[in-house]
Amino acid sequence: MIVVLKPHVTEAELATVIKMVEERDYRAHVIRGVERTVVACVGEERGDHQLGHLESLTFVERVMPVLRSFKLAAREVRPEGSRVKVNGVEIGGKRLTVIAGPCAVESKEQVEGAAEAVKKAGAHLLRGGAFKPRTSPYAFQGMEDEGLRLLEAAGRKVGLPVVTEIMDPHDIDLVVEHADMLQVGARNAQNFSLLRRLGRIKKPVLLKRGMSTKIEEFLMAAEYILSEGNPNVILCERGIRTFETATRNTLDLNAVPLLKEWTHLPVIVDPSHGTGIWSLVTPMALAAVAAGADGLLIEVHPNPAAARSDGPQQLKPERFSELMKSLAPLAAAVGRSL
Repeated sequence: MIVVLKPHVTEAELATVIKMVEERDYRAHVIRGVERTVVACVGEERGDHQLGHLESLTFVERVMPVLRSFKLAAREVRPEGSRVKVNGVEIGGKRLTVIAGPCAVESKEQVEGAAEAVKKAGAHLLRGGAFKPRTSPYAFQGMEDEGLRLLEAAGRKVGLPVVTEIMDPHDIDLVVEHADMLQVGARNAQNFSLLRRLGRIKKPVLLKRGMSTKIEEFLMAAEYILSEGNPNVILCERGIRTFETATRNTLDLNAVPLLKEWTHLPVIVDPSHGTGIWSLVTPMALAAVAAGADGLLIEVHPNPAAARSDGPQQLKPERFSELMKSLAPLAAAVGRSL
């Protein structure tokens, strides 16, 4: 259920609603929109009549049931859409957000070179993996603590907020010290212990779709974070596993407009992992923007041939620069900007 309050509601009136909601054994999540404040009521479903009496309050506009299983992520909670700020960079507004950088931090020279290149081309955030979940235990697993420090230093040097992957709930405090946004990778998309723990921090979370995760399951994963009190969630479509083997994954661009219908959360697309082939990254990035994505996650490496992970899908700096130039007219055509 959601309780939609009338414009200009006072803090005292809001407190009254929260008290009445909690007296019925619901948890109240306050969501402040541009024009309306909404109280999302999360708890055991016991019928719409349980909170219907709130409509008798003069400052309550209406009480609405949320029929979907994902209550806090549902579009009904915030019809105008959410915007998430990452150290001053807004994701979900009119401007497209481009997050770019290497798959993994490999050295000081490599990550600084990538940071300088993506900044020059117009990227808004720097990405890089310090902890790398790999299919093989013998593959490069990342530089861990040292990688975090190098990534943070590179981002600060060029003036870009940084994004990196979190794998273990025990590492959250460490990663929070160095990163502006924490990424949950596809392999951890349904690691509910990790998701719950991320819900107890306030830093933004970039949640990737699992390789075999249905859209509803994807949104329920987001719900774990939201339900613990962290509203700063960005969804990332990064391709799903299908019968097709010509590409690394099948980039599900159907998901973008569907997610925009179903949820208020910002949606970005990762065509690097979605295809696994650098030559397909630009056309699929353009297609993602045309489909309504709020941003892109692009892997860029100074020398992809020497990359220690995912070299075939990473763009050289000059190709990333060309991609950024090609995005500008398309963004304008769909009412967005860079």
